[in-house]
Formats: sequence, structure tokens, C-alpha cells
Amino acid sequence: MTNNPDNENLVLIDEDGNEVEFGFIGSLESEGNEYVVLSPIDGEDIDEIIIFKVEKDGDEEFLAEIEDDEEWEKVADLWDELSEDDEEE
Repeated sequence: MTNNPDNENLVLIDEDGNEVEFGFIGSLESEGNEYVVLSPIDGEDIDEIIIFKVEKDGDEEFLAEIEDDEEWEKVADLWDELSEDDEEE
């Protein structure tokens, strides 16, 4: 798991073309795939996290929603485990 000590923010474009700002929480790998964990900067639930899968198209990388429920559950559970381990240290 990689954490960003600088809490770098990312601006993503949603499906309606609106810019949404997220704080970078960390990244992790599972079963050969890379994922990033983000938290919305604005909004009602600032404790919410969103997990995106890092996809590659040639040399370019982009973030994609995890559409498979089973995959999402595995990654969310792994993130919870890794977060708990970090809290214990």
C-alpha cells in the first residue's frame, strides 16, 4: 500500500462533465491490478472513500470504476485490512 504524505489532490471529470476534487488517500495492488483510494474533498460525507482501478491504454493510465461487485468487495476488504495494520503501527 502506498500512502501520500502530501495528501495530493486530484481533479476528475464525472459523467456529466463536472470537475470533482478528490484527496489521494493511498494505493494498493491486488491480483496483479493496481487501485487508488480517493476521498471527495467537497460534499456531505467527507469520510467516504472511493476506490478506482488503474487501467492502461498503451502508455497512458486512467482511473476506471470497479464494476464487478466481487472485485470491489475484495479490494475494499484488502484496503480495510491494510488501513487497520497502519493504525496499529
